[in-house]
Amino acid sequence: MDRGTEQDAPPDSRAGDGAAAGHGGAGRIPLAVVVVDRDGLVSHWSRGARRLFSLAKEDALGRPAVDLLPVTGALPEESEDEGPAPDGAYAAYDGLGPGLGASLGGGLSYPAAGRARLAASGNGRVDMLWWAYPLVGPGRERLLVLAADTDGLLRTDGAGGYEHIAPGFALHTDFPGSEDLARRLPEILPSMSVGDSARIVAQVLELGYPVLEFSQNDRVPVTPDWGVPRRAERRKRRERAARALAAGEPVPEELRDEGEDLEYAAVREHLEFLNEVSSRIGTSLDLARTIVEVSKAVVPRFTDVAGTYLREQVVAGEGFDEGVPDTTTMWHRVALEHTDEPGRWDDVVPVGEAMPFPAHTPFFQCMTTGEPVLVPRISEEMGHAVASQFEKRDIRPLITGRSMLVVPLKARHVVLGFMILLRHPERQVFNDMDRVTGAELAARAGLVLDNARMYTYQENVAETLQDSMLPHIPPRMAGCDVATRYLPGTLLGRIGGDWFDAVKLPGARTAFVVGDVMGHGLNSAAMMGQLRTAVQTMAALDLPPAQLLRNLDDLAQRLGDTYLATCLYAVYDPIASELRLANAGHIPPVLVRAADGRSELLDLPTGAPIGVGGVPFEAVRVPVEPGDRLVMCTDGLVEVRGEDIGVGLATLCESAAHPAASMDDACDTIIRELAVTFSEAGRGGRKDDVALLMARLGGIEPDDVAEWRIAPEPSEVGRARAAVREQLYDWGLPKLADSAELLVSELVTNAVRHSHARPVALRLVRGDTLLCEVEDDDHELPTLIDARPADESGRGLRVVSTLARQWGTSRTTAGKSVWCELTLPRRR
Repeated sequence: MDRGTEQDAPPDSRAGDGAAAGHGGAGRIPLAVVVVDRDGLVSHWSRGARRLFSLAKEDALGRPAVDLLPVTGALPEESEDEGPAPDGAYAAYDGLGPGLGASLGGGLSYPAAGRARLAASGNGRVDMLWWAYPLVGPGRERLLVLAADTDGLLRTDGAGGYEHIAPGFALHTDFPGSEDLARRLPEILPSMSVGDSARIVAQVLELGYPVLEFSQNDRVPVTPDWGVPRRAERRKRRERAARALAAGEPVPEELRDEGEDLEYAAVREHLEFLNEVSSRIGTSLDLARTIVEVSKAVVPRFTDVAGTYLREQVVAGEGFDEGVPDTTTMWHRVALEHTDEPGRWDDVVPVGEAMPFPAHTPFFQCMTTGEPVLVPRISEEMGHAVASQFEKRDIRPLITGRSMLVVPLKARHVVLGFMILLRHPERQVFNDMDRVTGAELAARAGLVLDNARMYTYQENVAETLQDSMLPHIPPRMAGCDVATRYLPGTLLGRIGGDWFDAVKLPGARTAFVVGDVMGHGLNSAAMMGQLRTAVQTMAALDLPPAQLLRNLDDLAQRLGDTYLATCLYAVYDPIASELRLANAGHIPPVLVRAADGRSELLDLPTGAPIGVGGVPFEAVRVPVEPGDRLVMCTDGLVEVRGEDIGVGLATLCESAAHPAASMDDACDTIIRELAVTFSEAGRGGRKDDVALLMARLGGIEPDDVAEWRIAPEPSEVGRARAAVREQLYDWGLPKLADSAELLVSELVTNAVRHSHARPVALRLVRGDTLLCEVEDDDHELPTLIDARPADESGRGLRVVSTLARQWGTSRTTAGKSVWCELTLPRRR
C-alpha cells in the first residue's frame, strides 16, 4: 500500500469530485477476484480472474496462490534484447509498496497495492494493477486479492490514454455517492453467506476502498464492471441461460458466464431471504405470536399461501411422544396467511381446526420422513384426494393448478408440525432451490417454535406449581377479614417467588405473612413453596415472630447459598388488640387507622433477607383498634425501574386509606392507583409479580371472652364443668352445653393430672366458632393414641378428637396449651 500517497495529499484532494467527473467511467473496470485461504490455497477464482490470467476456475481452485499470482521478483522484466517473458511467467513491474508475495506470505497486517506484468498468449503481455486485503475472522479466508488489466484504462480517451495510473486506497466516504459504493462492494465478492459477505465488506471499508490514482490529487474509486457493452444484449443472453437452468439442461459454453451469474444471484437472493426471515421470527417466546411471525415471514415474497399445522400437544404446551407421527396424530391449523381476497380461505380452512391426515397424502409423507415434499403442480386428481379430507367443503378451486411445497417444522429431529406453501398458477413453480430454501426456513422456524413451546411448557408447569402453592385463605378468620391478590409479572420468565399466607394460631390469633424469593422462574417458585411450608409449620408451633424468622434463615442457609428471600411476619391477637411484627429485609406494611382514616408506614427494624445469616431479628408490638386495616405487599407493587420506591410507597399509603365498599374493592383500588401513578410518570407497566394481603382487624369484644383460674386439684374439675355450662347459657348457646362440658372435663382433668404447681387456666372465646383453651405448666405435649380395653388412660383425647370440630396443642412460655373448637349453631 502506498500510504505516503494518501497521507501526503492535500485535504481538498480527498473529495474526488473533479477526478470522478474528469475521467468519466474510468473507475468502472473488469475486476479479477481471488480469495486465498489460511493454507495459502486459492478458494475462489472469479470469471474475471479466468479472463485475466487465462486459467479456468477448476484448474485454479485448491492450488497455491503463489504459483498463480504475479509475485514480485519472479522473473526479470523483458528487455529489448531478450524479448517478452515466456508464457505463464510473471515479472515485477514498478511495484508500489511491498510486493504481493509479502501479502500472500501473511507478513502484512495492512492492505497493499501494486502493479505487475504477466506474459500473455503469443508474444503479448498484460500490465495489471492489484490490491490485496488481509482478512480476519472466524472463516478460513485469509486474503482478498483484486486485479485489473490496465490496457483499457490506458486507451480510454482514444488519444493515448493516461500517462500515469497507480492503485491506491482511500476512505469511501471521500467520494460522492459513498453509500452506493458501500452497497455495491459486495458485487465483487465471491458467493458466500450474507454474514461472511458483510464481515469482509466491513473489513475492506475499514482498511481502505480501492481507487485509481492518476496523479497525487486526481483519484477515482473502483467500481465493478463485468464488461458487458449493451444491457439489452446481456438480458437476452441471461434469459437463454435461465431457460436452460430451469429445464435442467447444461448451459451452452457461450452463455456460461450468464448462467453462473444467475446461479449466484439466485443463491444470494435466497440467502438474503433466509436472513430476513430469521430477523423477523423469534422476537418473543410467546407461542401464539411466534406462529403468526413464521407465517407472515414467507408471504408474499416466497409464497402466496402459507398454512401452518402443529401437533395438538405443541399447541397445548404439553409434552408428547417423540415417535414418528401416524394417521391418528391430530394436527391443529394454527395460522393461515394468503394474498387472495379477504375471507376466501376462512370458511373452507378455518384456523383452529384439528384433523388427521391419511397415509397417501404429501402431508403425511412430509411429517413421517421429516423431509420437504415438492409438487410442481397440483393435478385435479391430487386436488380431489386432498379435498376429501374436508367434510362438506370443496377446497379444490383453492388448490388445483397451484404449485405446492410442504416443509416440516422440526427441532432436535422431532417433527412438531409442517407448513403448506402454495403459489398461484401464474407464478413460477417451486423448484429444487426453493425446496432447499423451504427446508432451511422450516428448520429455523422449527427451532424458534420449539423454544417457544418449551418456554410455554415450563411456564405452564411453573404456573401450576405456583397456583398449587398459593393458599386458599377464607375471607373471614378469628377477629378479622382477609382479602388477597396475586398478579404474575409481565416479563419473560414472569413466574416468581412472591407469596402470602394467613395461618390460624392458638388463642384465636392469626399470623399474616408476605414473602418474596429473589429471582423468577421455576426455581424461585419451588423455593417459595419450601419457605411457605416451613413458615406454616413453624407458625403452627406458635413460635414468636423473631424466632420464626431466625429459624427460617437457618433453614434457607441449609438448603443452599442461592436461597435468598425477604419476609414480613405479623401475628394479630384480636383479644389483646395488638400486632407483633418482625421483618426480614421486606418493605414495611401500611396500617390504616379506623378512627381518623389516617394511614402510615409502620416503622420496623428492617433486618436482613432470609438466607444471609448471622443477623438478628427483632419483633415490635403495635396496638390496634377494631376496624384498623393492615396492608402487606411485595415490592413488585410499589417499585418499577427508573422510579424511586418512595413514590410507590407514598401512593400505597394514600390509596390504602381510600374508603371501599369491600375488602376486595380496597385491594383493586390499591392496584389501580399504583398502575396509574407509574403510567403517568412514563415508567410503563408493572414487570414484576405482586403479592398483596389486606386484613381488617375487627377484634373480639371482652363480653365474648370468659376466663377462669382453676387450682390443680381433682375436685376443681366439677367446678369447671359448671362454670362452662353457666356461661354458655348466658351466651344463648344451650345446645353446645353438653358437648362443651364433656370436652372441658377431659381437658381440665388431664391438665390437673400433669400440672406441677401453677393454677390451670381455662378460657372460652365466642367468635366464628366456640373456642375452648386449657393451659398448664407441663411442657410435654399430649398425643393421640389407641387405648386398649384394659388401659386406664389414653381415651380423653380420643373423645376430644371425636366431638371437636378442630383441636390442637402448642407450647407456651410457662408450659403448654390444649385447645378445641365447636361449631356454633346457625342463627335463625
